[in-house]
Amino acid sequence: MSNEYPLSMAPEGKPLRVISIRAGRELSKRLQELGLNEESIISVVGRQPSGPLILQVNHSRFALGRGMAMRIMVAEAD
Repeated sequence: MSNEYPLSMAPEGKPLRVISIRAGRELSKRLQELGLNEESIISVVGRQPSGPLILQVNHSRFALGRGMAMRIMVAEAD
């Protein structure tokens, strides 16, 4: 298995596989509604120095705060 790290530390533009989501029931449900599930392939398409990450999930983009991004573990997709 490849090294995993928090989504907040992910580089821009690389395909990533979601390994785990370490969040409560409500946040997990909301992320699933956005298409962010374990094994999803995502990428960071933008970031602000102290603001949210812009994620690409399937054909959608959305912003995710860094606190939430710390709870999502990812690894580079094969």
